[in-house]
Amino acid sequence: MAAQRTGIIAGENAGHITTRREVKPRVANRKALPNKKTRFVKDLIREVSGFAPYERRILELLKNSKDKRARKLAKKRLGTFGRAKSKVDELSNVIAESRRHH
Repeated sequence: MAAQRTGIIAGENAGHITTRREVKPRVANRKALPNKKTRFVKDLIREVSGFAPYERRILELLKNSKDKRARKLAKKRLGTFGRAKSKVDELSNVIAESRRHH
């Protein structure tokens, strides 16, 4: 973030004095936020279709406490480490939830 301009031609904060515009938040920033409707739809789809084969394999690795291997497999399948971490967290929560119910 730029410091307050002085209006002087030279120096650290040189330049024309301007007022900062308020920029509207972009839709892309809101896109990933959880929504009641989308959460419901995702849960319904998961209930109907179950887990993908690679997700079942990750679940098996997590049950055998091979977290690092699970993240590596997820990264290979999903492309980025960030996506892999969130997928492994999601599946860890599934295991924890199933343990709570039993």
